[in-house]
Amino acid sequence: MKLYEKILYASLLIGVSTSCNKQLDLPSDGRISMNEVFSDYNRTRGYLNSCYGYAPMPDVTRSSFTDEAQDADDVIDGSKYTMWYGGNITTTSFASYSPDGSPWSRLYEGVRKCNVFLSEIKTASVYASEEEKSGWIAQAHTLRALYYLQLIKRYGSVPIFEEPLAIDHDFSQDHKSSFSEVVAFIMNDCDEALKVDDTREGFSWAIYENQFGKMTRAIAYAIKSQAVTYAASSLWTDGTYSWADATTITAEALAACLANDYKLFDVKPAEGIAQNAYALYFITSSNDQRSVDKETIYQLGGQMLMWKNAGLPTNPGMERAGPNPSQELIDSYEMANGEPAILGYADADHLQPEINTTSGYDPNNPYEGRDPRFYASIYFNGADRDLAGKQVETFVGGNEGISSTDRRFTRTGYYLRKFNNHRSGSSNNSDGAVRLFRLGELYLNFAEAAYQSVGPDVVVEEANLGLSARQAVNTIRARAEMPAIQKGLTKDAFEKRYRNERRVELAFEEHRYFDVRRWEILDQTDKFITGMRIQRNGTNLTYTRFKFRDRGSSDEKFLLYPVDQTEVNKIFELTGENWQNPGWLD
Repeated sequence: MKLYEKILYASLLIGVSTSCNKQLDLPSDGRISMNEVFSDYNRTRGYLNSCYGYAPMPDVTRSSFTDEAQDADDVIDGSKYTMWYGGNITTTSFASYSPDGSPWSRLYEGVRKCNVFLSEIKTASVYASEEEKSGWIAQAHTLRALYYLQLIKRYGSVPIFEEPLAIDHDFSQDHKSSFSEVVAFIMNDCDEALKVDDTREGFSWAIYENQFGKMTRAIAYAIKSQAVTYAASSLWTDGTYSWADATTITAEALAACLANDYKLFDVKPAEGIAQNAYALYFITSSNDQRSVDKETIYQLGGQMLMWKNAGLPTNPGMERAGPNPSQELIDSYEMANGEPAILGYADADHLQPEINTTSGYDPNNPYEGRDPRFYASIYFNGADRDLAGKQVETFVGGNEGISSTDRRFTRTGYYLRKFNNHRSGSSNNSDGAVRLFRLGELYLNFAEAAYQSVGPDVVVEEANLGLSARQAVNTIRARAEMPAIQKGLTKDAFEKRYRNERRVELAFEEHRYFDVRRWEILDQTDKFITGMRIQRNGTNLTYTRFKFRDRGSSDEKFLLYPVDQTEVNKIFELTGENWQNPGWLD
């Protein structure tokens, strides 16, 4: 078979569009040609719109694939969580059991659409102002950068394609580019987009009517911030991007957003609505043209049905308890006075916590006096479930007690409260949505780069930011009404506080999954998790920690997604190279 004929089967790179605009990709056959598409204003805009929608939507269920949670569905034989925790995953089954399937082909389909648009728009005869054309081009560059970022976060090294592939393209000359090479490509795409003027028809900071979900300048900066933070991390660093480089880029991104009216959400909730501003943020719609929510940079996807898929069993219509927070996550929440409650564990099974005796933590009253984000994120025994006095009962025999057989009840002794609006239900869905990018992450990305490159307390003046790593973290803490971290910590001591802060602030927002991998601590964090069993005898409560079975999903191969084996086989036939990721060779 001739090479160009074989190429027709290489769907991972060429792909067949499945969007509602797939007819726009067809060659001229009497129906419509690319020239006809790009000579018509509405068709051109329609094709650009069809470039959207290929990135996986973030969801709280990814937390069940980390040390953040044990999923209640692990009581079901053969569920994705049972298979994941058992480590019984192969390259051929991965897509059925992973947090978001295997999005390789779909992300490359998005890349291809962007490539076609960027190629055709260069010579398009469509009647539109240069300002508007430039804005379209900027959107396509940013989308392509977004798709490549999502690819490398999951797969590591991937091939770069920046032009549409011809039908006789010689795949034998293609290769996977390194992580840093792809990051450089991402940076260039974002910089090309940011060259376009900030105007309504260009590439704007603002979100105008009917533009929710559109690429903006803030998204381009957020992509740069996350990409370089990953590139400098231990899993991916190869010297191309140092922490000093990351400091410069993350400082520029943060400063640019701050200068254009992005700020941490600090609206005080009305009584009975939410506990604090942090809690309110995650049940507030970001589709408001930034009139109230000035923190969200990009919300990908809509509201989640938390009451149904990650709710309390006493909620009418709920079906599953979903991700049940781990005791390790509970332990990571500091006391309200800013002191760590738990310093570590005296045993390998995490059943003997090392209590910080100066913090005020009481093991017989463990949920009293904690970080306000704890109360915004976790349903625990005694929690005010509806801010009207009705308490959650997770003790054995309680209304929401532990079960080892019923997916509607907690496995760990805790339920997820973040994103869960107590006023939401089957007739009034008002739960929250995960933000793919928000300003809080940009503060933390900058803090990580800065403490790694210049230390915790050195003020970085680049981009006129004027912040140290410690000050950036303290800005996050101040919104949560937590005391500031004091000056003078060593780099190692600050790193421990920083990583804990990131874990707490970004809990259940998908970051933990990728963070423990890029920090190369997966084998320390995801071997197992523990829970809390509470026995009640009259008014007395007894708290007993317990350990779940060891997981089989913490070895090295789980650092990356495997490439679909069928696609690996196609590429091996075409190029002689094995593109499969380490450890996934079935």
